[in-house]
Amino acid sequence: MGPMVRRADAGRVCFQFVTTRPCQYRIEFSGVETFSNLESIQLGQQLYLNFINVMPVSGQFAVDSLIYYSLHDEDKSLDLSSYCYERAESPAFVIPNRLDRILHGSCRNPHHPAKDSLVAADNWQNDQRQSLNAGADLLLLSGDQIYADDVAGPMLLAIEKVISLFGVFQEPALDLDLPEEFEQQLYQRHLHLPKVPWQKRSKFGVGYWLKKDEPHFSSLKAENHLIHFQEFIALYLLNFSAVTWQLIDFESIECPALAPKYANLFKLEKDSLLGFAKGLQSVERLFANVSTLMMFDDHDVTDDWNLTAGWEQAIYQHPASRRIVNNGLISYWLMQGIGNDAGDNSLSLLASFKQSLQQQNWQFQDFDKLILNFNHWHYELNTIPKVVVLDTRTHRWRNEQNFNEPSGLLDWERLTELEESLLSHDKVIIVSPAPVFGVKSIEAIQAIFNFCGQPLLVDVENWMAHEGSAKKLLDTFRREDTPKETLILSGDVHYSFCFSVQKRFGKHKNRIWQLTASGIKNEFPRKLINVLDKLDSILYAPKSPLNFFTKRWQMEVDKHQTIGEGQKYLVSNAAISLIELNDGLLAKYELIHADNQITEFDLNDN
Repeated sequence: MGPMVRRADAGRVCFQFVTTRPCQYRIEFSGVETFSNLESIQLGQQLYLNFINVMPVSGQFAVDSLIYYSLHDEDKSLDLSSYCYERAESPAFVIPNRLDRILHGSCRNPHHPAKDSLVAADNWQNDQRQSLNAGADLLLLSGDQIYADDVAGPMLLAIEKVISLFGVFQEPALDLDLPEEFEQQLYQRHLHLPKVPWQKRSKFGVGYWLKKDEPHFSSLKAENHLIHFQEFIALYLLNFSAVTWQLIDFESIECPALAPKYANLFKLEKDSLLGFAKGLQSVERLFANVSTLMMFDDHDVTDDWNLTAGWEQAIYQHPASRRIVNNGLISYWLMQGIGNDAGDNSLSLLASFKQSLQQQNWQFQDFDKLILNFNHWHYELNTIPKVVVLDTRTHRWRNEQNFNEPSGLLDWERLTELEESLLSHDKVIIVSPAPVFGVKSIEAIQAIFNFCGQPLLVDVENWMAHEGSAKKLLDTFRREDTPKETLILSGDVHYSFCFSVQKRFGKHKNRIWQLTASGIKNEFPRKLINVLDKLDSILYAPKSPLNFFTKRWQMEVDKHQTIGEGQKYLVSNAAISLIELNDGLLAKYELIHADNQITEFDLNDN
């Protein structure tokens, strides 16, 4: 897998790749004298995760211009022609300083019927290079880069093959009474995941009287939920590596004996995965030619991760449930997190991780404490405008009065740090996995489910669901010394939209743009989103009295339609977004769809 350009700063560029043997690779930049540091992490008998930090011998790297690079193994130059754009002799990327164009997206589910929008993004980037433009300065992926809780049946069999092929280190089996054979686990894993016995549930709940055990994991698609560490690592390879699919000969995987409904589902999922695999070479080319930064959301670990304090209590008090969640977090750290900061903070965990691997039976207990207490998943880019990437999963503002109420996405301490990050800048980009300003009608439906005691059923994890965090955040945006323009990039919801927000009172003219792009390979049901779109326009029209019952009534939220035929506010077609800036101000907001079509939002005031 790779090379993948990760964190790129003027003083250092981080590359990430995976090999099947130990290597002494180095990366050289065209026309620039450099030196490299290689950090290699063995994850299997034939599996090595590698990071190369490339630094200039003197001064700093040039910014905002293409840098061409080559990969070397001792005295041998390796062939990177498959990662090159047309008419280019080597891959190239930009170290961003002044951001002009950003690609952003989230929610990439390999077996969803939609095509992979990252392939379309690669086509767009290739066209830009042919027009002598650098293309995107930055690619931001804001959550659900993998779906650990929603795994296709054929993907689970592919995961087994990857583990065997590369000899991925395997942790001891958990006490879950799982069938030994992977084929026997297909579409059945949810039956073996931990549950809260009905006798221990509250007598005030319906579940107690129905004598129904409550699953710890609330995903509605947990039939093939990932469990072991080695499975998470294998899934990452299958999400980002074209050659892995070729090595396991995925087309030869046949459907085992299954009930008819599962046999039909298996065939549909396999067809979608075959299409996904064919596009991965283009995706790898994109990653090799643009600095790519990431942030987790829930599906990178499991659905509803830390949504309520009650959910946390059930998960972290059970050894097997805690192990599954920690496996997801550890794999994120390895495959996504280290590249985000080029190892500045994240590699402080490495010595303890390697020590855990060397111990008999993979004693992860000590390392679990370290990674759960790790406080640097969030990060910033000192670009123009500044980029602030939020971790909205591990700093939750818990509701201590009612453990079943949704937690705030950030606690007071992190909200205060965010406020300080914003105040000294005129223009800022915030990456928030969940939209700060969402669709009011959908949030109202979520509030109804929450009132009925079912926050997990409809993922009640919007910023306005928790009184304290909502008030603190909106107070920050209403301050006189906040940036004149703030762009909030979000995903999560499987539909895309563009809102502009201004406070109703005060002399300070500032504008907030809520730009939501979701999903890269996922979609909200189109007929339903059209109904909710119309419902929102009717119930929350500009002069509707219902607006005064929302937490953000002091902020004027304007919705922006798409340009052209069939104008709409909410777009469900799979896409990745393209944000164009002019001197740090939003100039254009487009969606590049998986079929290479473009949707543009009208940014003019309504």
